[in-house]
Amino acid sequence: MGKKIYLCSPHMGGGEMKYVKEAFDSNWVAPLGPNVDAFERELCAATGAKHVAALSSGTAAIHLSLIMLGVGPGDYVIGTSFTFSATVNPIAYLGATPVLVDSEPGTWNMDPELLEEAILGLKSGVLRSGGPAVLPSKGNGEGKLPKAIVVAHLYGMPARMKEIMAVADKYGIPVVEDAAEALGSEYMGRRVGCNSKFGILSFNGNKIITTSGGGALISDDAALIEKARFLATQARDPAPHYQHSEIGYNYRMSNVVAGVGRGQLEVLDLRVKQHREFNAWYRELLKDVPGVRFQSEPSPDFYSNFWLTTIVIDPAVAGTDREKLRLAFESANIESRPLWKPMHLQPVFAGCPAFVNGTSEKLFENGLCLPSGSNIDEEGRERIAEVLKREFKV
Repeated sequence: MGKKIYLCSPHMGGGEMKYVKEAFDSNWVAPLGPNVDAFERELCAATGAKHVAALSSGTAAIHLSLIMLGVGPGDYVIGTSFTFSATVNPIAYLGATPVLVDSEPGTWNMDPELLEEAILGLKSGVLRSGGPAVLPSKGNGEGKLPKAIVVAHLYGMPARMKEIMAVADKYGIPVVEDAAEALGSEYMGRRVGCNSKFGILSFNGNKIITTSGGGALISDDAALIEKARFLATQARDPAPHYQHSEIGYNYRMSNVVAGVGRGQLEVLDLRVKQHREFNAWYRELLKDVPGVRFQSEPSPDFYSNFWLTTIVIDPAVAGTDREKLRLAFESANIESRPLWKPMHLQPVFAGCPAFVNGTSEKLFENGLCLPSGSNIDEEGRERIAEVLKREFKV
């Protein structure tokens, strides 16, 4: 059967131990320290952001961004429905209500037209809840604008930020970019995360570079990033004793973990190149297979890191379906995974207002994430190709 091929496992670059050893040699093994400071500077250079706060996770970064935007109980925050739950969970942490917006078919990310429909629905007090089969009903809204919009760049593909920002700016609503899956991706020549008020990064173990766990908040606003660092360090006031005037959080990155991140950043461009090359390999392998469609860049404005290569299968044409292919991979000890189950279909968010068009539901029903790790060797690719050729009969 062969060793297990994972969807996207950590891939060390070789330089990580130098920085980790520095942390141990200097006894900087607690949160904060020289590696954290350097990692923040290097992330600025890598993303083009002016300021960065290195944190314990991407989820922590979203949470802090919403706190600083004043989100609280009774507020609405618009979020992408087709994403991982960590994009939306922090809205609930703060007692606010997620308002879920479906995808457009080009990028699979937030639909700008539905976004405006959701804003107008909130403004007028007309919401829809529970999916496309439920018609809008009057009088169940608060008649107010959302406090923020959280947009995810799915699987590395940039969202249509020009159109989304035009809608957000029209109504004066700040935008948070969840670029957890999209480090190294670009939109109109800028790294994603830098097209709005805040950007969110993740360095979880499965991301394109990793610190095992960790994340970052990026912004061009120095005061907001300084505030984020303060809140992330238990909001300790400047005093010789422990004094706190605000609720704080234990969200700062450790000096050891930041050392891993510094080594990983040295190979970021190489990892993006490798993931894009792997994506091209899949496209060539499956180019003559009917009924298979890839997530693709709609125009030269979009540059995806292709963190994960993803396909949608039309079972009526392809001769197989998503689940049959997933199980075929599983029997060969190869990990693949269905596309995200939309948040408006998740039990925990079932009662939230949802502006949907059916796009994400179809993607979830028929879509699969293919193994995409940059450390999958030639033998691994041969095993993957064998399964694909057998299932698609090519």
